[in-house]
Amino acid sequence: MTMKSDTQPFTPVAIVDGVRTPFAKAFGKLADVSAVELGKIAVQQSLRRCGLSPEVVDQVIFGNVAGPADAANIARVIALKAGVPESQIAHTVNRNCASGMESLLAACTAIAHGDATAIIAGGTESMSQIPLLVRPDAAKLWARLARAKTITGRLSVLKDFRPRHFKPVAGIELGLTDPVSGMNMGETAELLAREYHISRREQDEYAVQSHAKASKTQERCFFSGEIAPVTLKNGEVFDKDDGIRHGQSLEQLTRLRPIFAKDGTVTAGNSCQVTDGAAAMVLSSAKGLERFSRAPLGHITGFSIAGCDPRRMGLGPVYAVAKLMKQTGFTFDDFDLIEINEAFAAQVIACERAMASKEFAEKELGQPDSVGVLPMDRVNIHGGAIALGHPVGTTGTRIVLTLLRALRESGKHRGLATLCVGGGQGVAIVVETH
Repeated sequence: MTMKSDTQPFTPVAIVDGVRTPFAKAFGKLADVSAVELGKIAVQQSLRRCGLSPEVVDQVIFGNVAGPADAANIARVIALKAGVPESQIAHTVNRNCASGMESLLAACTAIAHGDATAIIAGGTESMSQIPLLVRPDAAKLWARLARAKTITGRLSVLKDFRPRHFKPVAGIELGLTDPVSGMNMGETAELLAREYHISRREQDEYAVQSHAKASKTQERCFFSGEIAPVTLKNGEVFDKDDGIRHGQSLEQLTRLRPIFAKDGTVTAGNSCQVTDGAAAMVLSSAKGLERFSRAPLGHITGFSIAGCDPRRMGLGPVYAVAKLMKQTGFTFDDFDLIEINEAFAAQVIACERAMASKEFAEKELGQPDSVGVLPMDRVNIHGGAIALGHPVGTTGTRIVLTLLRALRESGKHRGLATLCVGGGQGVAIVVETH
């Protein structure tokens, strides 16, 4: 089915197959594995799964947010290390939390324009390796010290150092803070919790459900079908997401303190986990499918991207889904399964309430009717980022991969993947299995 995208008719693009690494809690199992290495594993294993040689890959497109200083244009570095020929091109995309989706959409555009027939697209993020930084005034002092040529000159600089100059600045904290609103992502979730009257108990109950669903899914090995193991330096084969808390109880979550506001309701337990991981997919034109021995996993058949207030970035999916439905004529009844990234429990619940609100639709979307009632029994049936984690540049690819596999397993047809984006945006993608 061909549907209208943001600006022009959208030609469906096939997703042949894909894989992801296991997701690991930051500073844990994958702390010593770089974003490049994670991406390389995902690329190589996705090619192997599809039976495709690196030589026939036209492009590699990867989403990444942190941007390692030693791997500018990380997609190119990943491509070359994965064995893709030097003659083939690669580029990196960054739309914050939607970077993993942006890579898929960029691949769709290139294929639709006839620039490629086979593209590897995905996302990678090592949140463990986001560096500690120094204050600007400290950086100037260190630069002066480096330029000093004599002992006297160096001593002259050293006497200007103060204890504050040795206090590191956490790059991850800067990255998770919106420079326009001045709010970090947790504070935006607290804002939504207040505006939509979302209680602490509701958020904790949602988090318990996310872990329970993910736990059940992991126990029956569904995730194993999309995970490419990572061999660690000590020889250990890491092959399972380690953020899932089996037997997570409401009582355990209620003991946690709010972390973004003294009298708040958002805790580490009802927020997504800071995580390392990568994912990759092989996308193909219709003509290019002739080289594969089996049918593709599914197709991307439409998408929409929308902007919103950065302070309420968590509502991005509402704006994007509303735009998508206006373009396609779809309603929630047309989707068999839905994935919405769980940045925060409060954020997902706020989206659910805003989508059902006629007042929100009239005021914010300029339409007379609500977006619709989000069918929670079809949403994140395998759990979400609260349990699995959210490696920011990767998640967009991961939820599309999981969604298509879930549709295939259940014999269903159409799915919706959506997420909010730091800075105030939302992305929604339609996928179909046939």
